[in-house]
Amino acid sequence: MEALQRIQCEWCGGLNTTDRVSCFSCGAPLNVTKLVTASGWREAPRLRDMTEFHFGASTCQVEGELVPVAEIHLDGGDEVFFEHHVLLWKSDQVRLGVLPLKGGMKRALAGMPFVVSVAHGPGRIAFSRDQAGEVVVLPLHPGMEMDVREHAFLLASHHIQYSYVRIKGLKNILFGGQGLFMDRFVTGDQPGLLMLHGYGNVFERHLAHGESVHVEPGAFLYKDASVTMEVETQKLSTGFFGGVGMSLAKMTGPGRLGIQSMYVHHVTD
Repeated sequence: MEALQRIQCEWCGGLNTTDRVSCFSCGAPLNVTKLVTASGWREAPRLRDMTEFHFGASTCQVEGELVPVAEIHLDGGDEVFFEHHVLLWKSDQVRLGVLPLKGGMKRALAGMPFVVSVAHGPGRIAFSRDQAGEVVVLPLHPGMEMDVREHAFLLASHHIQYSYVRIKGLKNILFGGQGLFMDRFVTGDQPGLLMLHGYGNVFERHLAHGESVHVEPGAFLYKDASVTMEVETQKLSTGFFGGVGMSLAKMTGPGRLGIQSMYVHHVTD
């Protein structure tokens, strides 16, 4: 029997049959060459309107482009969790619950959500943030850890463990004065799906071991847990008045780093 030919997705690495035009696992177009800048930043795939992809036994369809909506047909055995204010609509049979979290007071003081909702299938449910940008789809393989800036994750499948991490030694300037915490998503022996919302456009770069790049703090969107982060303040001389300080986030590999081209300051959750 002749082996079935496959196409590998350039974004998530998933294998697809040759008749597909978008990736089964992340929705990235398969007939578009990866776009990479001369400095090594690649554009996150702009999902076409009404693109479908799959996780578990469920299907997700991304609708619209300026303020995209993620509409999910949840299978009876699947669940997703999310910040409660990103819910757009749901069918009557979808049941909602609350994800147990530790350290609620610390999360509240850090400006992070202390209530994370869970949707149980079967049924349809849709999510959207009320800002222009793009949906970033990150299928997570078993044994992966991903750190995400606060108020950026749209939803995650129930196989992913959710917690938060404190970045020691960093000043509040890194997250616009809101705290020293990031969302952390970890997979065990099962794969999972993580969807983020990036303001403006999203770019990703893979940092080699020991390779560093300085990022404006508001631009940071996500990183592999293996990428370290610290703040460096540079003094800029202005002559008359001595100078001003510029604080940048120093990101050091190995691992993936994602940035967004627009930053929206969240005063409250």
